[in-house]
Amino acid sequence: MSARKQQLLKAHRRSKRLFLVAFLVSLLLIGVLIAWWLVPLLLVLAWVAHEAWFADHLFYRPGDDYQYRFPANTARQAVSLDGGVVRLSEPLAPGETLILELEVKAGWLGRWLDPYVQVGNDRQDFERGVKGRRFLNLSGQATALGQGSLTLSGHHCTPGATGTLWVMANPDYARQRVMVIAPHADDAELAAFGLYSRSEDVSIVTLTQGEIEAEDFQRLGLDQAAAARLKGRLRSWDSLVIPLWGGVPAERCVQLGYYCLQLPAMAAEPGKAFGSRESQENDVRSVRRHNPLILPGDLDGQPTWKNLVGDLVALLEHYRPQVLVTPHPELDPHSDHVAATQALLEAVGRSNWKPTTLLMYANHLHDNDRWPMGPAGAGIALPPAIEALPADRLWSPLLSADVQLDKAMALAMEHDLQGGQVFKRQLRRWIQHGLAGRRWPVTGSNEFFRKAVRRHELFWVRDLSD
Repeated sequence: MSARKQQLLKAHRRSKRLFLVAFLVSLLLIGVLIAWWLVPLLLVLAWVAHEAWFADHLFYRPGDDYQYRFPANTARQAVSLDGGVVRLSEPLAPGETLILELEVKAGWLGRWLDPYVQVGNDRQDFERGVKGRRFLNLSGQATALGQGSLTLSGHHCTPGATGTLWVMANPDYARQRVMVIAPHADDAELAAFGLYSRSEDVSIVTLTQGEIEAEDFQRLGLDQAAAARLKGRLRSWDSLVIPLWGGVPAERCVQLGYYCLQLPAMAAEPGKAFGSRESQENDVRSVRRHNPLILPGDLDGQPTWKNLVGDLVALLEHYRPQVLVTPHPELDPHSDHVAATQALLEAVGRSNWKPTTLLMYANHLHDNDRWPMGPAGAGIALPPAIEALPADRLWSPLLSADVQLDKAMALAMEHDLQGGQVFKRQLRRWIQHGLAGRRWPVTGSNEFFRKAVRRHELFWVRDLSD
């Protein structure tokens, strides 16, 4: 956890304690001086208000500016809003990924309802109480923008009258040889279903079985270890067969079978084996029987960092990808995701085959567990970056409505995303639906159906050939 996040968390807890003390003292006075029956009523109302308006986990202030840097050669153009229409000061520069930097300030309703900016036929949501520099994703709106007909309006917020348009040009990476690195089954679908489903030459490599947190499978009469083994088998199967829904045959999918949340420990001690925390297994070959090729780790089945990197070297040299799709190590904080990219880059350094491009994604965030904010089908504005990230180029391909539906159905096949919400979370959703106007998709109850099925996919681009 970053020092800034620790400070904000301490300040949040301190403010919460002070508020609770003041609230309890007020309740005591009300109960003594006015009427005792008001105390339970006010407690219920306070809890409902918390669930409706104060349950989001933000580890930054809504008034903080997002900090983004782009490569020095990135085209930038001044933009103004004239009668709700986006006006360019010069002809639109060539490029398919368009990012509009501007100030956004919430109105009074924007502290209680989610503020959003309507951009043409798209909407992009921000934090309640937003007041600072934000980055809208205008990718897919180039024609209307160039013609001077792209409209932009704030709802429960006011966008700034001027801004800066960043224009980034990329090749269509789907036309190159692509390898998607998924730390867990479902990461490939969450981040890159749209990309891999139209790639002409793609391979998908899943690093772990995904066996932990299998309590739901214990309802079948299994103990913890047996439930974890079943979940690992099911999610390993998911990683091999669900990509076929996106046109990727099983012979282009590989399951390495390492164990969840053990990758960082493996990296710290490369020669030591780290078995599963829950399934009591320590041989990765248990889920490799359907792999299309023999890998170095198949010799002894040991879950070691040395074997993981060796497997990735062999896969790089076998599939010879030009483009690698992997978690963003500075933006996505999941420990397995960080270690996955670390292992991949180490393998690239050892491999005789050298890919040219790294496309990085974020399925999790340090600072905001609702990003991308807003409803399914909307665009993806850039995520919070309160501490500046490396100056990477962006690529944000557009997904049609049909591809979005196919992506949602792919997620529906994932065993880890099936099932309903626990009652507490479902009750919170009902409260937020009624009081705060939030909506969730009908395709699935897991939060990823809202967050991942979007108008855009978003990748940070690094050139490996430099």
